[in-house]
Amino acid sequence: QVQLVESGGGLVQAGGSLRLACVASGRTGTTDVVGWFRQSPRKERDFLGRITWSGGSTTYADSVKGRFTISRDNAKNTVYLQMNSLKPEDTAVYYCASRTRGAVRYNYWGQGTQVTVSS
Repeated sequence: QVQLVESGGGLVQAGGSLRLACVASGRTGTTDVVGWFRQSPRKERDFLGRITWSGGSTTYADSVKGRFTISRDNAKNTVYLQMNSLKPEDTAVYYCASRTRGAVRYNYWGQGTQVTVSS
């Protein structure tokens, strides 16, 4: 089992920045990839990007490329989502999720952290 806990959400003005953190615990040795997602009311959960746990390779959705950056600190078992130039439409609950080696889907999810961007 892997447990994920997000933090760092809050209220920010448009144009501002936030850094979210996702701390992993448990059997993190089996983790292959950690991804970030978000969900707004009445919308589907959107993929934002991911990072490989060992090599640190990143992939981003076109919607956030150039504004959001994912990084990791393996010593702290933490993955970060740096969000810059925030817009009101970025308002959502942000989730991190991990996928273990050999899994097809993300199989562990955090509880989410609310990000609200005011205009």
